[in-house]
Amino acid sequence: MSVLTEAAPAAPELSAIRLHAMRGGYLVMGVGLVLVKWPLLPDAHAMPLYEGVTLSLLTAISLLAFVGVWRPIRMLPILVFEVLWKVLWLLLVAAPRAVAGELDGAFVDVAVNCSLLVVIAAAVPWGYVWHTYVRPDGR
Repeated sequence: MSVLTEAAPAAPELSAIRLHAMRGGYLVMGVGLVLVKWPLLPDAHAMPLYEGVTLSLLTAISLLAFVGVWRPIRMLPILVFEVLWKVLWLLLVAAPRAVAGELDGAFVDVAVNCSLLVVIAAAVPWGYVWHTYVRPDGR
C-alpha cells in the first residue's frame, strides 16, 4: 500500500465518562464566564479598547462552551484554547511578576481565575487531541 493510500491510525474512542467530563469542563467555562463577564455587557461600549475586545472574545467563548455541552467532541478545540491561553498567561505574565514580587490584587484575581484551568485540563482527552489534531497520520 502506498503512502498516499495508507489508512491513518484511528484516533482513540472516547468513553462516556470522558464525554461527561468534557461536558463538565464546558459547563465550568460557560457558567463561569456568564457569571463574571456577561454582567459587563451592557457597559461594553464604554470600556477601553482591549477590555472591550477581551469581553467580546470571552463572551463568544462562553457561547461556544455551551455548544460544547451538546457537542463535546466537535468543540474540543475550545477546551484546548482555554487551557493554552491560561497556561501562557500564567507562565509569561503572572509567574515573572510573582518572582519579582509585583503581583497586585488584580493580578492575583486573574491568577486565581486562571487556576481553574486544572478542571478544564483534566477534562481534555489529551491522547485524542494528539491523535486527531497534532498527528492524525500517526507519524
